Amino acid sequence: MLHVYEVWAPVAQVSGAAVGWGQLLNEAWRPFDSVLQWVGPAHLEQIAVATGFLCVWLAARESLWNFPVAIFSCLLYIIIYHNTKLYADRNLQVLFVLLSLYGWYEWLYGGSRRTELRVTHVQRWEWVGCALFIPLFTLGFGYYLQQHTDSTTPHLDSFTTAGSIAAQFLMMRKRLENWWLWIMVDLLYVPLLWYKELQLTSGLYALYLGLAAYGYWEWRQALRKVDNSPTTPSA
Repeated sequence: MLHVYEVWAPVAQVSGAAVGWGQLLNEAWRPFDSVLQWVGPAHLEQIAVATGFLCVWLAARESLWNFPVAIFSCLLYIIIYHNTKLYADRNLQVLFVLLSLYGWYEWLYGGSRRTELRVTHVQRWEWVGCALFIPLFTLGFGYYLQQHTDSTTPHLDSFTTAGSIAAQFLMMRKRLENWWLWIMVDLLYVPLLWYKELQLTSGLYALYLGLAAYGYWEWRQALRKVDNSPTTPSA
């Protein structure tokens, strides 16, 4: 099996501290590996699928409970994606945990005068940022995966990762159009995960397509209520 530090710490490979970093990261990975062996890959994926579906449904309903559920689901998918050599998506789950913590705070206090954040449209600078970030990340990280790991789908894995990061960032800011990006990403994840023999997770992403459409409809209704209100706090 590929050592954890070979795909988690490219900087360590270049420096003289590679062995030290490798040992540290392998030690940090032991609890995740223990969970995989104790629960089993099939049952772990079933739990991750159930919590993944729940967190997206809660997000579509604008429920703050989506964040703790999402964090738990992401921790499980760190193990699952590492085991199936989807390294970019595994690393993405770590970022999702951090973004969920940020989003939790932002939804509570990101509105005007530290009030609850409301649904708004994407701003122009955010679209430009996403349009630059997605191809640059895809090319850069895709090249790294191709050269330094045993990933079988380096650029597709990187593209879905980049799209997911952009969509998640927009969701944390409660931008309506985040659901458009999720639909695009989900359309790619369904065949990718099936190819990786993660049939349950592939089916989950097929369900995500419906949830993304439902989330867009729910958030658009919420936005109309904000637009029709006498005073609309700025996001």
